[in-house]
Amino acid sequence: MTAKINDLESFFRNIQKTIITAFQAEETNGEFIADHWTSHLGQGTSCVLRDGAVYESAGVNFSMVSGDKLPAAASAKRPQFTGMPYQALGVSVVVHPRNPHVPTSHANVRMFMVTDNEGQPHWWLGGGFDLTPIHLYTDDARHFHAVARDAVVPFGDDLYTQFKQDADEYFYMPHREEYRGIGGIIYDDLNEWDIDKSLSFIESVAQGYTQAYAPIVAKRKNQPYTEQERQFQLFRRTRYAEFNLIVDRGTIFGLQSKGRTKSILMSMPPLASWHYDDLEPITAAQKALVKVVSQPQDWL
Repeated sequence: MTAKINDLESFFRNIQKTIITAFQAEETNGEFIADHWTSHLGQGTSCVLRDGAVYESAGVNFSMVSGDKLPAAASAKRPQFTGMPYQALGVSVVVHPRNPHVPTSHANVRMFMVTDNEGQPHWWLGGGFDLTPIHLYTDDARHFHAVARDAVVPFGDDLYTQFKQDADEYFYMPHREEYRGIGGIIYDDLNEWDIDKSLSFIESVAQGYTQAYAPIVAKRKNQPYTEQERQFQLFRRTRYAEFNLIVDRGTIFGLQSKGRTKSILMSMPPLASWHYDDLEPITAAQKALVKVVSQPQDWL
């Protein structure tokens, strides 16, 4: 079936529902609350779970917006389209678990459409998913990357290697000289296939994300932890916040386009603790984490 623009809203909303269902299945004391919104740019639904037993904060947002001028942050690789009329649809996910042994995770799938000065349409895809552990467990990292590879390999044998490298480069914080977590896959400015294959690719990425992350949540959510491990979690969350506010193009795009601020900043951790001096890693899993964020690893 050839996709039409009018079908894209249902397509992305179904992805949102599927991800929420997968995450809700792991929560024992909390539910996602849907916040339907409209603005001068468009409309969407922000689904947020706060203060759960498993998820201290989790958000799965759908948005469909348009504007007269595409912000520069959304056209870094297509500067010729900056300032042109655009539409953007997508789903973004950020999960901050309560247990410090469960990693933070992030995912997004999105589509941009632009009409050029001659009235010709152009479109491209962006997205991916990544993992930010507080305590590193090698088996979890290998599982996450194996599923990421399996999600994209049907569309090209070299895509995982390419997308992993792009993620490693993207999730770098120059001001800290370290990487945000253990990466994953990220793609941008992707328009290699027709619309049907492109949407199949988006579905595979979204499904891959839940298959990569949900089993780790199930495995670690009841693992005992100490107060020191909790404090180390709050300290490491500050790196996540710094990346989102200083580096992340999605956050910058949302703010540049005067989007809905509370939906954009849903990605921020509910609690974080900055320290003048870094907290020293004590456990083996903490030391392993600090080591790997200084240099990308080959997990496969």
